[in-house]
Amino acid sequence: MAERASANGEFPLLCSLAIPATAKSVTVDIAEPRGGEAVETFSVPAADPQRVLVLGDTGCRIKGTFVQACNDPAAWPFAGLAAAAAALKPDLVIHLGDYLYRESPCPEGNAGCAGSPHGDNWESWAADFFAPAAPLLSAAPWIFVRGNHEDCSRGGAGYLRLLGPTAYDPAAPCAEHQPPYAVNAGSETIAVMDNASASDTSVDDKSVALYRADFDALKTLGMASAGRELWLASHRPIWAAISGPLGIPIGGNATMIEASGDLSAFRAISLMLSGHIHTFEAINYAAKLPPQIVAGHGGDSLDPTPANLRGTIFQGHSGVSVKDGLSVNGFGFLMLRRDPVAKGWSIQLYDSAGTPERQCQFAAGRVNCPSTN
Repeated sequence: MAERASANGEFPLLCSLAIPATAKSVTVDIAEPRGGEAVETFSVPAADPQRVLVLGDTGCRIKGTFVQACNDPAAWPFAGLAAAAAALKPDLVIHLGDYLYRESPCPEGNAGCAGSPHGDNWESWAADFFAPAAPLLSAAPWIFVRGNHEDCSRGGAGYLRLLGPTAYDPAAPCAEHQPPYAVNAGSETIAVMDNASASDTSVDDKSVALYRADFDALKTLGMASAGRELWLASHRPIWAAISGPLGIPIGGNATMIEASGDLSAFRAISLMLSGHIHTFEAINYAAKLPPQIVAGHGGDSLDPTPANLRGTIFQGHSGVSVKDGLSVNGFGFLMLRRDPVAKGWSIQLYDSAGTPERQCQFAAGRVNCPSTN
């Protein structure tokens, strides 16, 4: 392995290895500080993934007076969720962002989070992500989407060092934004968009210009992915919902809606995957847009969302409305399995213990979730 980043006061030495395309597996011998070695074996990317596991928003929130009981597996179930997900043997894992939520010290006398580290440092990253995710990190290759908790005011430095898609330069300032990039995954191309800093509720011209350039880049990625389906993975969904007054669904990211323009960037996209809202949602739009899956229920405190998302009111003037959609509350994750009969994908929703819940189907440009009644 080669050095990616040297040790500093917050993080230890970090090394990385570019895996040859011909590799069948990867075995790493890790020298122990007190002598001896630990040997770990990791899976290499599947040529054509058939089982794609999707999750997001997995960290445990400690911020001021908002304190999640990180020491209680029922209140923060990510460790058990990751183990259950690993047992399903995915070919690929897509994490939709928000790994690090431990921003403040645990309040004195609070047993729920006693002993927790905080801040953008290795101890917090290990507690919130790397330790609980260990079995799933070994089970399959990952795509790491940047979340708003990894912006430069919070966990950005750690994200860019530990999980960022580009070479790490410790002398460079924290990059507020990175351009879209594509990951070829067999019959699919995953376009990864960094919209971590796209404000949900306000718009400024600088941000709109930035994301318009990203949408132009998506058009180029769409042309380059000819013969493959193009999936868009971003942390913040552009058109998704939470519960508003009287339980009416409201939402939408004001910045991204303004930047989306005439929606032409979405013509080549077949599916959108996002987190940020802490629930599961499956949405079809009345406009000519790909369906949206939200999977932000991996561990952080859950958001209230209506079961029926039809009639959602979005910000801005894009003219987009929900044709039909639903949300399912509770912690969990998704497994997308290729379905050759339906010429699409089955989407199995699991709870945090790995128990199957709702099932949906993605085919012919729609996500259908049959009623369980």
